[in-house]
Amino acid sequence: MSSEILSVLEYMEKEKGIPRDEMIAVITNSIKTSSQKGVQAGRELRTEINPRTGALKAWAQFKVTDTVSDPKVDIHLEKARLLKPDAQIGDIIEKEMDPSELGRIAAQAARQSIMQRVRQFEKERIYDDYKDSVGDIVSGTVRRREKGDLVIDLGKAEAVLRHRDRVPGEDFAPGDLIRCLLVDIENTPRGPEIVLSRSSVNFVRRLLELEVTEINDGTVTIQSIAREPGFRTKLAVETKDQKVDPVGACVGSRGARVKSIVRELGGERVDIIRHHDDPVLLLHEAIKPALAHNVRVDQANRRIYFEVAEADLATAIGRKGQNAKLTAKLIGWRLDITKLPEAPTGLEAKLTSAAAGWQAVPGIGEDIAAIMVRNGIVDPSAFEGVNEAELMDLGLTAEQAASVVAAVRKYRS
Repeated sequence: MSSEILSVLEYMEKEKGIPRDEMIAVITNSIKTSSQKGVQAGRELRTEINPRTGALKAWAQFKVTDTVSDPKVDIHLEKARLLKPDAQIGDIIEKEMDPSELGRIAAQAARQSIMQRVRQFEKERIYDDYKDSVGDIVSGTVRRREKGDLVIDLGKAEAVLRHRDRVPGEDFAPGDLIRCLLVDIENTPRGPEIVLSRSSVNFVRRLLELEVTEINDGTVTIQSIAREPGFRTKLAVETKDQKVDPVGACVGSRGARVKSIVRELGGERVDIIRHHDDPVLLLHEAIKPALAHNVRVDQANRRIYFEVAEADLATAIGRKGQNAKLTAKLIGWRLDITKLPEAPTGLEAKLTSAAAGWQAVPGIGEDIAAIMVRNGIVDPSAFEGVNEAELMDLGLTAEQAASVVAAVRKYRS
């Protein structure tokens, strides 16, 4: 048995990295506990393993008494002094025993404890090996599917890519290589579980940090990012170095850098814009090529109201409102988008323009201006020779006619 124990100790130390003294403690405690529940039930024991030779020794412990009530735990003073001449009543003495007396169950228990410690150690190693990789991108191989989730072999351990953390439309088969973001190490009844994601917004962020040198060294910073996994990502970047174009650095020569990221994301669109602290300027950048008109900002409620031309409406809102939602997330403000009213055309446009000219005269309202224009008096210069009676014939009251004549005379004087 000594050679078997020594072999176990050496294997665990060299192959698994479990310290020898730790395994000795596990084995001796297991043998002792199982023996006290089996053939040595009711007896106090002490076990010891020589770390160099693997030799197992065991001792039964007895309390010295003058009256023996339980021979498994008590020993008479006279017998005790045969083992230890100076023994006194109340002392605890030990009597060495043959390890074989510990029983077969003790040996089985030792084996089980060894396997249990190995499994526990491997779980602890998984946590130690990957705890510093949380938030980083890891590579692995798809091993199998489990209830819609993918089990990924990372080399030293297996990880899980849950269905909710996958990108819609992506499909991986066993044997495929895959890159994911390591988002967490969860404690489960089965031990630490490495959780991966490809749908996280930070997956795109880390891809950019790996691909774009200027982001990795801090020259360019990502100020905000919004993502609809599998469809579109928007991010705003800036730099304090005036010699560096932050957008150009991320896009790369002929778009090489951003194309590499798009390929990794399975064709997901990536929009990179220049960051502005002013939300209105950031809005103009974010909705390009659409143009925002009549922008109003509600600072208290962090809302931005604006209009876009009918031709730009689909671009600004996007499919199923996707572009508008991503823009709102990117800016951090709620957006209210409406269609820009169409400018009047033809005769209607001319009438509207003429009415606007009349309204420039103080005291001439929109209704009176419309009446004047419809009757051919298109501006104040055409008013020459018109009197109050003629105005009343056009439908104005005597009071309105007098007011118009006075207003025009004052305006032209």
